[in-house]
Amino acid sequence: MSSINGTTHGALFRSRALGHGMPGALFGRQDVFENDVDIFFHKHWIMVGVSADVREPGDISTVDIGRASIIIVRDDDNIIRAYRNVCRHRGARLREPGKGSVGLLVCPYHQWTYGLDGDLKHAAHMGQDFDRTCRSLMPVRTRVIGGLIFVCLSDDAPADIAVFDETMTPRLEPYDLFRTKIAFETDIIENGNWKLAIENNRECYHCGATHPELTVSFLAEDFGFCPDGLSEESERALDEYRALNAASLKSWEKDGLLSSTVEQMDNIATLFRTQRLVIAGNGESQTMNTKVASTKLLGNNTRRDLGDTHLWTHSSWSHFMSDHAVVSYLIPLAPDRTLVRTKWLVHEDAVEGVDYSLSNLIEVWQATNAQDARLVEINHQGTQDPGYRPGPFSPFTESYLERFSRWYAARLEAHGL
Repeated sequence: MSSINGTTHGALFRSRALGHGMPGALFGRQDVFENDVDIFFHKHWIMVGVSADVREPGDISTVDIGRASIIIVRDDDNIIRAYRNVCRHRGARLREPGKGSVGLLVCPYHQWTYGLDGDLKHAAHMGQDFDRTCRSLMPVRTRVIGGLIFVCLSDDAPADIAVFDETMTPRLEPYDLFRTKIAFETDIIENGNWKLAIENNRECYHCGATHPELTVSFLAEDFGFCPDGLSEESERALDEYRALNAASLKSWEKDGLLSSTVEQMDNIATLFRTQRLVIAGNGESQTMNTKVASTKLLGNNTRRDLGDTHLWTHSSWSHFMSDHAVVSYLIPLAPDRTLVRTKWLVHEDAVEGVDYSLSNLIEVWQATNAQDARLVEINHQGTQDPGYRPGPFSPFTESYLERFSRWYAARLEAHGL
């Protein structure tokens, strides 16, 4: 249990006032960062990609997570697997971060050679008594849920991933992410702590003033609002909002589309929240005109007005619409640096320039991600100022920040901090 100036990670969090932000040291201290990576990224289930990252047998994707590194591969039996990116000889990295396609995995140091099933196939000069069967690549626990790839680096992976699987598999089925391709992907380095990136994503208190592109497709009431002292006009708007939501929910459920909110944020290791939201305007997709960006819809969908099925985990956020999906997840790099990786998915048969315009497809979230990166940066800078004192969360627009904070504290306690 590491500490600086006699204050442990857990004790530092417990100094937080209920309903307030975290102390600045929880965002800036190196020991806290190392504990976070160990607990929240090595011992919990995290998203590391989508099935479209490894579309064909032999396709691989290598992802670094702290000091750990994994290789995701689709094997010859079309099964997606993950292995530690560590040669079983003397530990050399087998692959650099990124994607590729291989027939075999060959260590660049001494050419130990592994099959896509992880078995050691060749190791020269080891003698007749050498047992290759004991030197297969070390597997990493992997769950592919509706086309989203999750891994857990711990031997004691949280079993409640089953709850997440049971909830999300039928919700994602209409989009058939297994038959998608990545139209575009970006990596952004946000100059802030990973928890601030998550907090920023969990509230839309800031959205109206900072996300002009995103707010085109959102109903204003979905940002959250204070119900005190509403004008007659605002009361009418709220009634219309509720009526629209009720009508949309009825229509979706009539077609067998799961839409109700599911929240698993308390007394659980694998945090998640999902909900189908109404899209504003033309009601079709998160674009500047709120119409579909791709006329080739996902799966076998014929309806364009499927809303926005959004999904949160403790390290990712995703949006699934009738025509495309936007999948984002983060990996902490340092106390003040966080990698945010975003992928835009379209139907595998969609043709750029025919079925969709790339600029139209990515415009909203490319702008939103850049805006969020700046917000996280100035937020982190302020939390490291000697004058910073955590302020209160809005109970109407920031309630999920308090719930994330409580979950974070419970997971620290569960791991002895």
